[in-house]
Amino acid sequence: MRVSVLGGGSWGTTVASLVARRHDTMLWARDAVVAAEITEAHTNSKYLPGLTLNERLAATDDLERATRHAELLIIGVPTSAVRTTVAAARDWVRPWIPAVSLSKGFEKGSLLRMTEVIAEELPDHPIAALTGPNIAREILAGQAAASVIATHDLAVAKAIQSVLSTGLFRVYTNHDVVGCELGGALKNVVAIACGIAQGLGVGDNTRSMVMTRGLAELSRLGVAMGGEAATFAGLAGMGDLIVTCMSPNSRNRTVGEKLGQGMTLEEIRSSMNMVAEGLTTAVTAHELAHRHDVFLPVHEEMYKVVTGVNRPSASYRGLTMRPGHEAEPG
Repeated sequence: MRVSVLGGGSWGTTVASLVARRHDTMLWARDAVVAAEITEAHTNSKYLPGLTLNERLAATDDLERATRHAELLIIGVPTSAVRTTVAAARDWVRPWIPAVSLSKGFEKGSLLRMTEVIAEELPDHPIAALTGPNIAREILAGQAAASVIATHDLAVAKAIQSVLSTGLFRVYTNHDVVGCELGGALKNVVAIACGIAQGLGVGDNTRSMVMTRGLAELSRLGVAMGGEAATFAGLAGMGDLIVTCMSPNSRNRTVGEKLGQGMTLEEIRSSMNMVAEGLTTAVTAHELAHRHDVFLPVHEEMYKVVTGVNRPSASYRGLTMRPGHEAEPG
């Protein structure tokens, strides 16, 4: 099968390198220097320094060439660029081929999930989401990992599963697209909170509390929006939450840690060459919580931090001093 991956960041490059083991794969990178390096040196030093890519992987900065190549289209650009990228590629997408989203977040303004955005731009195409506890560097280095391919049509899910599963990277299918996408997006906000805890040095007990209550919150909102409760106990929920909150390779956790250490958001953004989706998702979570009348105290405190209403230390005092009005699920 001919596979195209749109997006030359760490996760898009990793997925493309994995798929290239068994399929004719082309990666599109906006940066021509990155594309040339991938093709010629089999590395992506900007986003995955020190790691080697599959030698069969080709890359280009020509969006038309990459899109026309595809019998399966995988979209791995930041959420803010998903609609514009897909719209730009739309006229070159083959009829009926599936599209897979790697992006975890919501569209600003519309609050749409990424599969909803892609579906608006590519009507009549099967749309799926790949999500789960996937730290790109570890997977590219050959460490075992698992993910979920979520789409309403399980026949399509199984076909995509057979393309993406390779070696120690195991892919499961799930029909709960809403739950899988919400788990993948909202855990980034909790990861910022856990990173702040690390930066403040508040202790493992506090981080455990934040992670657990954060999982309860994203599950509540996910169910209110049509997701299934069981999804949030699986790879797309708890699994993704754990790795994003705990791994030093997690960009959202890193943002939180730097905030806890006293850096400003402007300083943090200027020091990173990758997008931490949790910063914008915190604002979206605030809006969705009001829309669906769901109580999300951890997410709300992170909203206050990223919008400059509260300092990180003040938000943690608010979380730890808040009376426990909620009943722990039994």
